[in-house]
Amino acid sequence: MPPATSFIIPTPLLILIAVTTFPLLLAAGESIPTTLDGPFKPLTRRFDPSLRRGSDDLPIDHPRLRKRNVSSDLPEQIALALSTPSSIWVSWVTGDAVVGKDVKPLDATLVSSEVWYGKEKGKYPLKKKGNATVYSQLYPFDGLLNYTSGIIHHVLIDGLEPETKYYYRCGDSSVPAMSEEISFETLPLPSKDSYPHRIAFVGDLGLTSNTTTTIDHLMDNDPSLVVIVGDLTYANQYRTTGGKGASCFSCSFPDAPIRETYQPRWDAWGRFMEPLTSKVPTMVIEGNHEIEPQASGVTFKSYSERFAVPASESGSNSNFYYSFDAGGVHFVMLGAYVDYNQTGAQYAWLKEDLSKVDRSVTPWLVATMHPPWYNSYSSHYQEFECMRQEMEELLYQHRVDIIFAGHVHAYERMNRIYNYTLDPCGAVYITIGDGGNIEKVDVDFADDPGKCPSPGDNVPEIGGSCPLNFTSGPAKGKFCWDRQPDWSAFRESSFGHGILEVMNSTHALWTWHRNQDVFKDDSYGDQIYIVRQPNLCISPAKLRESGGGKETSGGENRLSSPSFPMFIWMFLYVWHFIVPSFLDIFV
Repeated sequence: MPPATSFIIPTPLLILIAVTTFPLLLAAGESIPTTLDGPFKPLTRRFDPSLRRGSDDLPIDHPRLRKRNVSSDLPEQIALALSTPSSIWVSWVTGDAVVGKDVKPLDATLVSSEVWYGKEKGKYPLKKKGNATVYSQLYPFDGLLNYTSGIIHHVLIDGLEPETKYYYRCGDSSVPAMSEEISFETLPLPSKDSYPHRIAFVGDLGLTSNTTTTIDHLMDNDPSLVVIVGDLTYANQYRTTGGKGASCFSCSFPDAPIRETYQPRWDAWGRFMEPLTSKVPTMVIEGNHEIEPQASGVTFKSYSERFAVPASESGSNSNFYYSFDAGGVHFVMLGAYVDYNQTGAQYAWLKEDLSKVDRSVTPWLVATMHPPWYNSYSSHYQEFECMRQEMEELLYQHRVDIIFAGHVHAYERMNRIYNYTLDPCGAVYITIGDGGNIEKVDVDFADDPGKCPSPGDNVPEIGGSCPLNFTSGPAKGKFCWDRQPDWSAFRESSFGHGILEVMNSTHALWTWHRNQDVFKDDSYGDQIYIVRQPNLCISPAKLRESGGGKETSGGENRLSSPSFPMFIWMFLYVWHFIVPSFLDIFV
C-alpha cells in the first residue's frame, strides 16, 4: 500500500466521508462528555447495598502472599520505578526477614546487587550493579516483637531506548542466584506527540480480597505505568505479633503502647504485587499508613527503604516528594506528611520544579498526593485544608491539569475548581482511594443530615488543622454544604481503579473502573475527556517569566480555543483520524 500522502482523494469522497462520519462523531461526543461541557450538575451514586463494604485481609499464608522461592538467595518482591526518560530502578529483596524479641540485621555487604539486561531474549549484553540495605522496626515494649528486613536491593539501569522491550534478570551471579527472565517496555521520551499507552491510578490498596479484584482488574487493562497515591500495605492495622488485622486499630487494640505494625505484611504485599511491578514501572507516594512510628521517633522506615524513587534525579532531597516525566506528561508527587509550608524545603523544590516545566515538551502537568484537598465525604473532610491553603495557588499559577489523591475510600471527581470556586482554568481533582483496603469503603457524605463532622474531628497525624466556614455561595457561613457541593461533579462509594489515556497535547480520556464491573465488557463507573485549553488558560507564572507576552508553543493546539468554530474542528478531526481508516479500506 502506498503512503497516504501519495494518494489523491476525490472531493466527492471527502464530502461523503464528512457527511457519513459527522453524526457518528456527534454521537461519540454525546456518549463521552468532556470537561468543556462542565461544570456538571452534581451527581451521587450511592453505595449498592447488595455489595459488602469491605473484607478481611488475606491470611499471611495465602498462595499470593507467601514466599515462593526455595532458596532465600533468590530475588523476590521485584519492582520497577522510573528514574529518567532513559533509566529505570530495579528493586528486589533477598534473605529472610526475622520477627522476634531479639533480632540481628542481615549483613547487606555480603551480597551483590546485579541486573543483566538487553533487547533480546536470553541475551544480556548490559550489566549494572547497585546497592543493598536492611532496616529494622523496633518496639522496646513488653509483649511487642521487633522486625529486621531481608536485604533490599536497588540497581539503576540506564542507556535505555524509548518505546523498546527489554529483558532482564536480577540477583547475585556469584551465588549464583539470579531471577528468571522478566521483560518490560520503556516509555516514550518527553514530547508533545508521545504518551504512555495507559496510566493506571490506584490508592489505599491493602491486601484484602477486594484488593485482589482491584489489581487483577487493573492488570487486565494493560497499563504501561502505575501510580499509587499512598497507603500501600496497611501493615499498621496489626499488632507486632501478627494475628488478625483490624479495620480500626485503636478500637480493637485500645491498650497498645504505640501504633504497632506487623512488618511481614510488607513482604507479603511485595510478593502480591510482583506480577505487576516487575513488568510495569510503579510510582508511589507516602500515605498516613506509611508513617509507622517507632519508639525512637523514627517514621516511614519501611517506605523509605523499600522504594526507589527519582528524588535526586528531580532535584529533591527527600523520597517524600519528587517529579518525573512519562512521555508528554510531567508528574509532581507531593508529600502531605512532611513540611509543605511556603517557607519549607518542599515548597521551594516544587516552585523550582514547576518553573522548569516546558509545556511545549510535556504539555500535561499532573500532581498527586495522598489526602484530597476537595472532598465531600464525611471521612477526612477538610483534613488537609492547611496544605491546600499553602500550595494550591502555586499549582494553579502553573496550570496543573489534574490532581489525584486517595485517603478517602471512595471515588469522587470534581468540576474544575480553584479556591472553592468553579474555574475553567482550575485543575480537575480526582479522589481514587478506593483500592480495597481493610478499613472498608466510605459511604457517608458531609452534606447528609447529621453527617457533617465537627471542625475538630478530622485532624492529620502530621501537620496542622485549618477548618474553615465557607464565605460565599449556598454554604455561606457553614462548615458543610446541605447538599452535594457544586464543585463535586460525581461521587460513588465503590472499590476500583482509574485509567488515564492521553490522546494528544489537549485531550485525555479518564475512565474509572469499578470492581463490580470486572466481568462486564466495556462497563465502567465514570468516563470523561479531560480537555486542556492552553490558549484560554495561560499560566500567570509563565506570563511573568516572559514579561507579559502570550504563551505560545508547539505543544499547544489552537483547536482548543473556545472561539474556534466547531464545524472546522469536526472537519479537521475527520481529515486527521477518519480519512486514514478509509484509505486502509479502499486503497
